[in-house]
Amino acid sequence: MSAISFLCRTRNSRALSWTDYASYAYLFVGLFTMFVPILWLLASSFKTESAIGQFPPTLLPYSQKLVHIEPHDKPLPLFVVSSDSGQTREMAQLSRIGIMATMIDPDHPHETLQVNIQQRKPVTEITVATENYSDIFKKFTFGKYLWNSVFITAIATLLTLLINSMAAFALSKCKFTGQKTVVILIIATLMIPPTIILVPVFLVINSIGLINSLWGVILPAVATPTGVFLLRQYMLTIPDELLEAARMDHASEWRIYWRIILPLCAPALAVLAIFSVMWRWNDFLLPLIVLSKSEVFTLQLALNSFQGELHTQWHYLLAMTVITLVPVTIIFGFLQRYITTGIASAGIK
Repeated sequence: MSAISFLCRTRNSRALSWTDYASYAYLFVGLFTMFVPILWLLASSFKTESAIGQFPPTLLPYSQKLVHIEPHDKPLPLFVVSSDSGQTREMAQLSRIGIMATMIDPDHPHETLQVNIQQRKPVTEITVATENYSDIFKKFTFGKYLWNSVFITAIATLLTLLINSMAAFALSKCKFTGQKTVVILIIATLMIPPTIILVPVFLVINSIGLINSLWGVILPAVATPTGVFLLRQYMLTIPDELLEAARMDHASEWRIYWRIILPLCAPALAVLAIFSVMWRWNDFLLPLIVLSKSEVFTLQLALNSFQGELHTQWHYLLAMTVITLVPVTIIFGFLQRYITTGIASAGIK
């Protein structure tokens, strides 16, 4: 079956109805809304600084063509100049004062011509500015910001999986007094916005001396009610008979947790890992109040501080933004096959 026949197939071999056309229109509008800004961001990250400031903007990285003309040391911008008779020719701009520009012919560099700027159009060509990506590592400490974000995300995700799975194991497979009360309290914290507890979290971090430390960003976020709830719901689907059989073989609770529970919870752990990576990688508020020294900045803080009050180097900023999207995209691509299974089994609607 071809792609076109697959997209145009209908139920019961009937013709397309207005609902089918509405569904396709909704699909294409959604795809356009989601992917066009990303494509624009990716294409603009390869534009030169002058190309980004051009108006009207273009999707592809066009930039003005430059030519080297003796005896001038610097390359000169090339334009197509229209004469009063309608003839056109390519000329380079030597200088400009107001609305008049001094142009020279590359073939006859000793002859100059005064041209109104409305009588010329720039000659453009596609220029892929790959140096945008290399310069951010050479001219700035972007590598340090990248390492800080990778360290925070990796350690926080590992601790989140470990601590939340332990709590979920105790709340789903261990019977103790007040178990339901603890579960209700954990679920109730889901309704509390994170911004409300931001000040108390800062006071606790400050009291234990973790200000301007990466651990001050990692530790407050390792235990999440969302993770505990998701893993607990998944563990409830694991038969208790497996655990009872392991206990009859004198397996300890730690061995049951490590050798039985965790392998069976791989889909739910993958879902929580994706959530944790997105939370930690894109987190801005917590690092903003904890980290004030530039050497411990995360990528999000670095992108925010890179915007100047009077001038912003957008070609570098866009390249940095693209790099921040790559790790999350790669992780999502590797773990996306677990998302449907993990969420469905955890009972999250």
